[in-house]
Amino acid sequence: MIEPALQLSSANLTELEYLALNSELNVADGHARQELSEAQQRIVEELPTLFEKAAAQPVEDLERAAHGAFLHLFGQHCYPSGRVLSCYASSVAMEILARSLVTETDAVALIHPTFDNIPDILRGVGLRLVPVEEDALHSGEPIPKGVGCVFVTTPNNPTGRVLSAERLAALADECRSRDVVLALDTSFRGFDTRAHYDHYAILESSGCRWVVIEDTGKLWPTLDLKVGLLLYSENVGLPIPRIYSDILLGVSPFILALVERFAEEAAGGGLADLHAFIAGGRRLVREALADLPGVTFLDPSSRVSVERVDLGDRRCADIWPELYERQVHALPCTQFYWADPSRGEHSLRIALARPYTALGAAVRELRSVLTEH
Repeated sequence: MIEPALQLSSANLTELEYLALNSELNVADGHARQELSEAQQRIVEELPTLFEKAAAQPVEDLERAAHGAFLHLFGQHCYPSGRVLSCYASSVAMEILARSLVTETDAVALIHPTFDNIPDILRGVGLRLVPVEEDALHSGEPIPKGVGCVFVTTPNNPTGRVLSAERLAALADECRSRDVVLALDTSFRGFDTRAHYDHYAILESSGCRWVVIEDTGKLWPTLDLKVGLLLYSENVGLPIPRIYSDILLGVSPFILALVERFAEEAAGGGLADLHAFIAGGRRLVREALADLPGVTFLDPSSRVSVERVDLGDRRCADIWPELYERQVHALPCTQFYWADPSRGEHSLRIALARPYTALGAAVRELRSVLTEH
């Protein structure tokens, strides 16, 4: 991992997140680090029972129950239950997808901006990336020529923008007509009800070749016990199951049982509570910084668990080291703009899935640093 003195320009976002793991003022990674609710604490107290259930039941039954509870929670009722692969994390699913794509194409059209491990993984297998600007994606401009896949993050990280049902249908139709794979990363879907329309109903009816990556790890404070899901169309034409088998046999049945229980709790009211909690954190950040000269908030309608703060004339390269000295960790947005880092050099991303006390302390330190610049 990187040394603290390493320049921001040479570090990827995950390396910066690693630096933050031992800090109480970590608002860097988008993982769920808030406190357990009372209902979730009761699930933790059930862990011995869940372990016994996982040991006794067939893995196939546990997978089916966990997949159904999680995906139905977000309105994904038409997902193909026979084509869901459980992975340790969404990044593992991404690696499997990348290795599958490179058997057929050498170029991917990728949403810009987005979290930099996506372009890093795709480039790591030799794929050439063509940036697709969010505005162009949402306005309906044609997808670039010469690509074998269009990759979209929705809701996007860090902007929170959601691909509408109408736009997804049009994009799927265009991909079908051009025989291009449509890949979606929906890891932040759970935070935004605007993303709870049934994506799989649209994808399956379109006839396009598609792949979707889902993630349980952003929602619940389970100490990173999580499952990433990789789903694909029957006609995808990529060696996804074979490459999956090259990398792993399966995930822990205990984690599957845990995911099912947390999804059940969320369906019983916990998801609405989470939405209110994240909204409260966003208000905290905005109210604490709103009166600072030059500071604005780039994504006013975002509901995901991160918030972008525009620093005005201030540069991340000047602000981040001072925050680090105060043990405050936020992410510079330069690396999100993987095709043009200069566009992110005046903004920071703050993670909101934190106890309000920790989030408030980090934002007060950020305010102090910004006031000095």
